[in-house]
Amino acid sequence: MSPRPHTVTRGLTAAAAITLLTGAGIAVAAQQASAAAGCRVTYSVNQWSTGFTGNVSVTNLGDPISGGWNLAWDFAGNQRITQGWSATISQSGQHVTAVNPSWASSLATNATATFGFNADYSGTNAAPATFSLNGVACTGTAPTTPPTTPPTTPPTTPPTTPPTTPPTTPPTSPPTGTRADNPYAGARGYVNPEWKAKAEAEPGGSRVSSNPTAVWLDRIAAIEGTTGSSSNGSMGLEDHLDAALAQGAGYIQFVIYNLPGRDCSALASNGELGVNDLPRYKSEYIDPIAAIQSRAKYAGLRIINVIEIDSLPNLITNTNVATCATMKSNGGYVQGVGYALNKLGAIGNVYNYVDAAHHGWIGWDTNFGPTADIMLQAAQASGNVRNVHGFITNTANYSALTEPYFTINSSVNGTSVRQSKWVDWNFYVDELSFAQAFRSKLVSVGFDSGIGMLIDTSRNGWGGANRPTAASTSTDVNTFVNQSRIDRRIHAGNWCNQDGAGLGERPRSAPATGIDAYVWVKPPGESDGSSTLIPNNEGKGFDRMCDPTYTGNERNGNSATGALSGAPISGAWFSAQFRQLMANAYPPLS
Repeated sequence: MSPRPHTVTRGLTAAAAITLLTGAGIAVAAQQASAAAGCRVTYSVNQWSTGFTGNVSVTNLGDPISGGWNLAWDFAGNQRITQGWSATISQSGQHVTAVNPSWASSLATNATATFGFNADYSGTNAAPATFSLNGVACTGTAPTTPPTTPPTTPPTTPPTTPPTTPPTTPPTSPPTGTRADNPYAGARGYVNPEWKAKAEAEPGGSRVSSNPTAVWLDRIAAIEGTTGSSSNGSMGLEDHLDAALAQGAGYIQFVIYNLPGRDCSALASNGELGVNDLPRYKSEYIDPIAAIQSRAKYAGLRIINVIEIDSLPNLITNTNVATCATMKSNGGYVQGVGYALNKLGAIGNVYNYVDAAHHGWIGWDTNFGPTADIMLQAAQASGNVRNVHGFITNTANYSALTEPYFTINSSVNGTSVRQSKWVDWNFYVDELSFAQAFRSKLVSVGFDSGIGMLIDTSRNGWGGANRPTAASTSTDVNTFVNQSRIDRRIHAGNWCNQDGAGLGERPRSAPATGIDAYVWVKPPGESDGSSTLIPNNEGKGFDRMCDPTYTGNERNGNSATGALSGAPISGAWFSAQFRQLMANAYPPLS
């Protein structure tokens, strides 16, 4: 159930995958052409003062096309295409031809291809009157007229590299209803009664059992609720939403976590969907969740979705792993996240926060920028970057919120702490500085300036007797860092059931600049993965990084794992860990 950020591999670049872009305007020009013999086209524009973004979807109504397709039309005015994506677009005078990308040359009967472009114009921006697919006309009604008072600024310019697979449906924009700038502010969080009961069954557990934690929807069955499962409860999505209303809660948190080929570089929570199961992800998982969350009775409840842990960053750092390489090449992660953002972002009281790994994974400059870029690609695949309300770091991980006794700018005898084995040339030493910097980077690549960050503090307190109380006096940089750091892991790449961890900051809103909240998205006491192989039918594998006897691999510097022994499968209750988290809590529990 629980995903783990688990690598510090560096030096790989992002795949510049781009799909449709919806800019500042509203899609208002639409042609619904129907032809018994050939095709149906939907054409829409988002217009600004001197240009527009065109979004085109073509559905093949004839025989299957396997040798490549092209869609042609003529502009009525002086429109000039300046950039296109998801198709190779050429223009001669007023005539335009869009040819399939190399990765999508087939178009089955009733299948739809979608692409887009940016263009400039002067005068009237009349929509094309007719289209043809491989020379067969798509005839129908003329499109409606664009707005007479368009917005004054263009949308964010997309990268030029097309996505690996196109979206299956045209994007939609979220409704115009007012969302809170910070959904956590001034609102009471939902307390999951199933987690609360487990916490209160432990000695002293009532001290923390009333904190809001997230509900993990980590398989299709979790939507309805399960019985007899060691990792999911009998309460389903609707049950939790109803319970939140009964509690008078202002917000409720869900983890959307069931991508095809999930957790591609680990084994502890691989999941139930195979690498080619994107259609099932959409129809059997996201669509039912969206249908329930959009019910009118929940309209007054702020529904916060944490979107797909451990997915997009894996496409930057771990494509040497076969499953990650597959998910990059087939577009399953980008398109799956985009679809989730699209469907859930269309609900007026839903807030989507996309997982953004943690500083010990993407804090290096070779990972930092490319990760931001691929986040944008997934958001653009949703049809509107504003389907993303913010991002979350450190989900289900252990990275310290702050390191009080040194910063990335500290040096020892003239040697930067970046040269220490622990920091390993990273640009960040803690989550708060990383989250704030990554937020700025995300805004710079095209996200809304109002996005907020969440930091999961459920297990990053690192209190107890082993917590340093002052900076080291050593003149050796490695000794200084190791004696000064509160993060007591053996290696920053260790992620599974870490021995010595403690509860961190309690959930609260607006704790720091750019941070919407500290949250407990990973419910304390739920295992990251089993210490030994435990056969099960819940899609939970065995990862040696959860084995305390394992001596590691390249992802953790061939270090000991630092994992607790006796752990059950991911998501199952781990009493020994919960008790240790309470004992080592920082701030300490009263």
